[in-house]
Amino acid sequence: MKGSKQVFVLLSALLVLSMVLSACTPAATPTAEPAAPQVAPTQPVVVEEPTATAVPAAAGVTKMTFWHSMGGDIGGKAIPQITNDFNSSQDKCYVVYTYQGTYDDSLNKLKAGLQSGDTPSVIQLFDIATRLMVDLDVAIPVQTYIDKEGYDVSDLEPNVLAYYTVDGQQYSMPFNSSTPMLYYNVDAFKAAGLDPANPPRTWDEFTEAARKLTIKDASGAVTQYGGAFAVYGWFFEQLLAVSGGYYADNENGRSGLATKATFNSPEGVAILDWWKAMYDEGILANYGRTTVDTRSAFIAGQTAMILESTAALRGLMDSSAGKFEIGTAFLPRPNEAAFDISGTVIGGGSVWMIKDRPQAEQDCAWEFIKFLASPEQQAYWQTMSGYFPIRKAAYENQLSVDWRAKYPQFQTAIDQLHAAPNNRFTQGGLIGVFPTARQTIEGAIEEVLAGKGTSQEVLDKAAETVTLAIEEYNISMGLTP
Repeated sequence: MKGSKQVFVLLSALLVLSMVLSACTPAATPTAEPAAPQVAPTQPVVVEEPTATAVPAAAGVTKMTFWHSMGGDIGGKAIPQITNDFNSSQDKCYVVYTYQGTYDDSLNKLKAGLQSGDTPSVIQLFDIATRLMVDLDVAIPVQTYIDKEGYDVSDLEPNVLAYYTVDGQQYSMPFNSSTPMLYYNVDAFKAAGLDPANPPRTWDEFTEAARKLTIKDASGAVTQYGGAFAVYGWFFEQLLAVSGGYYADNENGRSGLATKATFNSPEGVAILDWWKAMYDEGILANYGRTTVDTRSAFIAGQTAMILESTAALRGLMDSSAGKFEIGTAFLPRPNEAAFDISGTVIGGGSVWMIKDRPQAEQDCAWEFIKFLASPEQQAYWQTMSGYFPIRKAAYENQLSVDWRAKYPQFQTAIDQLHAAPNNRFTQGGLIGVFPTARQTIEGAIEEVLAGKGTSQEVLDKAAETVTLAIEEYNISMGLTP
């Protein structure tokens, strides 16, 4: 960067980044993974195609680096396959991929790399890093290449693109996208006299179903809860969005710079009132913050309904095989009218092009990003990971057709995405301190469940904390409303 002022701004931004990351929860909590908190630890769908042998880099080829945060079989199989396919498809660019740990780990390494000069050509980051990455000004908006090349984005899912578009510019390319939905035990529904073909759509219907699904033994101990929600900030954000509530002012920071938290609105209070009422009644279980424990309870038959990411479908289907049938439904809304007002918000991650790389690397980064977004690769990615494709043409690919035939429950994820209107509610909150905010909300949910205050009192306190963090962030970044 040139000029002492620019250096000062970047160093100040890095200081803010360091503070934001240090405020995040430990890796054991789900704040690091907004869309698929932890992809189920089961084997992905086995795609009937040979695994590509690593292609050696040809002489004179431009090497570029790709930092990703996909662990397990996804990172061990899908990412190598995709990068090898790219390297084999042309002879000008060569991708070297590296697993960097969680998204928070990647951000920490990017922060260090910006000072040392060790930065990737492309980095995968979670959705809630968007405002921070824009403000750090260390990435080339993909809009630059879209405009230069006349790249056609008409086939890309508009509700997915909207999240990563700020002030009319698409900053990154979505890669792993998902939304939450309702998972339920079809066998338990039948046993309780409920129609599994008509799962609950509203909060009142969910509560009524949970009552009927809750089973107690002779001593009065609950052996099957009607439902369970992980204490996860992302679920609160989604329930707020489908209620037509804003997380932050200025329409979620989309019509102007966010200056304060607004999730302590009537819509936010209603969420925790509903949650608390079911918990107190003994029909909704609490297995803590990690979604893994809630999923495990679901598979064990300890709860009949859960909220979970669409990306968890494959693992849940595998884990429940031979035990019970799984059904999927849209995320419940406060009432039927809410279905016309709003919908779920995209979660997951996207890929960013980092600025301080040679031009040849930047050009190759764009070629790789286009490859990741191609219908063929998106269909393959869907079958291996459980995330849904970011472009509609991918659904016509035979891999996707066969996968959806095997797992028809996944159609719910697609239908829910397409049913959601593209508006300020579904575009999600745009604040630079989202990891801290999510942790704060999780603490607030725990306080309400523990009876340490009313939903309004606890959310008011949480909103004050997050508002202060937003104000400090804006000042440190030199941002003005």
